[in-house]
Amino acid sequence: MAKRIFKMVKLQVKGGQANPSPPVGPALGAAGVNIMEFCKQFNARTQDKQGQVLPVIITVFEDKSFDFVVKTPPVTIQLLAASKAKKGSGEPNRVKVAGVSWEQIKQIAEDKMVDLNCFTLQSAISMVAGTARSMGIKVTGQNPLNN
Repeated sequence: MAKRIFKMVKLQVKGGQANPSPPVGPALGAAGVNIMEFCKQFNARTQDKQGQVLPVIITVFEDKSFDFVVKTPPVTIQLLAASKAKKGSGEPNRVKVAGVSWEQIKQIAEDKMVDLNCFTLQSAISMVAGTARSMGIKVTGQNPLNN
């Protein structure tokens, strides 16, 4: 028989660096989860992604056991890393803070494809490019969608 779900908790934690301090501790403590057990499992599973911000969805069951799914890093984080910008623009329609190529956009879209709600690579590229524009990051080069 399947376990009954008590609560779903969504967090963003750096890979391999989970510890009981905020935001992990308070969020999981309120759900009644063994915080240290989660931290050990999360750090073991994300050793290869050391320091990257990773979204994690934790399913807490009624018996206080848990299961979690680690997603790929957010598109905004990947765009900032690709463009080497510190943060997005305060006025993205007027002030551009950095630039990325369409090839970089395509790589990010391929990496993030499993977590996006789209079915084709073209729509994923379009979503990532839209995120870049809304952050004030200029997309340069030949658009692969026009080919």
